[in-house]
Amino acid sequence: MSNKIAIITGGSRGLGKNAALKLAEQGIDSILTYHSKHEEAQAVVSEIQEKGAKAAALQLDVGDTQTFPAFVARLEKVLAEHWQRDRIDFLVNNAGVGLHLPYVQTREAEFDLLMNIHLKGPFFLTQTLLPLINDGGSILNISTGLARFTLPGHSAYAAMKGAMEVLTRYQAKELGARGIRVNILAPGAIETDFGNGTVRDNPEANQYIAANTALGRVGLPDDIGGMVAMLLSDDSRWVNAQRIEASGGMFL
Repeated sequence: MSNKIAIITGGSRGLGKNAALKLAEQGIDSILTYHSKHEEAQAVVSEIQEKGAKAAALQLDVGDTQTFPAFVARLEKVLAEHWQRDRIDFLVNNAGVGLHLPYVQTREAEFDLLMNIHLKGPFFLTQTLLPLINDGGSILNISTGLARFTLPGHSAYAAMKGAMEVLTRYQAKELGARGIRVNILAPGAIETDFGNGTVRDNPEANQYIAANTALGRVGLPDDIGGMVAMLLSDDSRWVNAQRIEASGGMFL
């Protein structure tokens, strides 16, 4: 029996990369999307293959819906050539960018950038890919702890993620007839290069977050990749329409 296949947007680095590697350890193949860093994406493909799973990488600008039909055509070709299949099992809407600006300084162009990447893109990419997702499959959206607690400078980013949390419930309701589960995972502050690597590289920010987290430290990519694998697994088959926060207990 062939492995199940996951599409992970933004899979060339950070949480997307870690999730793909964790899935590979569970015998799940991955098709990663990347925006511009082809070599980084191919390196992740090689790491996945070293773990005994199959993988491929495809370029995609999640913020540009006009490119989605061409992406699907490339995806169908890759599925046919590398997997001899025409369907996938999982979709992880992970790709994103950060923005740290006070509410009063956030301009329309910056708002639109975040909206296109974090809300409009996942909304229509999921819609476009639905015919390729097997009945009984699973969709996992990615939110943020900032949709629950507030830290100044994240209003536009958090607003888009809050909208994704509402959308997740509607997707779960409307796709339930096909047996497709839809959940949303909200990481806390994680040590990656996201947002210019502030959490990882700024000692003051790192210490502040750790001091306000019940478990006393900042999150690591492994803390999130394992959650992705768990939420896509059959062990979570009765978890649906849920927001799951993985933050170690931030700002309780």
